[in-house]
Amino acid sequence: MNISSIVVKALPKHLNEVVESLKNCDVCDYHMHDEQGRIIITIEGEGVQEELKKLKVIEAIPHVMSADMQMAYSEEELSSHMQVLENADAVPKVLNQKDIQPHEIVYNGDLKKKDLEGFARTFDKTGK
Repeated sequence: MNISSIVVKALPKHLNEVVESLKNCDVCDYHMHDEQGRIIITIEGEGVQEELKKLKVIEAIPHVMSADMQMAYSEEELSSHMQVLENADAVPKVLNQKDIQPHEIVYNGDLKKKDLEGFARTFDKTGK
């Protein structure tokens, strides 16, 4: 399932008409608008192709100047990112070592990007 947010633009003089058309439209969910003619809606679809068909319906509504996709959410994409996060080490290995003292850890702003294992090996050899 995909969900996308769309910003629809209309001239202020046609705003109420466009908002009513969107509210009565079966292809989107209306959320809000401002007096400058910006309208926020969302669309859902099984895939990108279905969302694009719905976007074309919205663009064809009388007095819609533009309808631009702003944000998209895809369950498939989220699932792949969740797998990466679930398989990643949440805590750098050096922080779980029992024999290292906290004052021996040098923090340079990002523990995940720093080679702390290399640091620990160097520390063990030199004692510094």
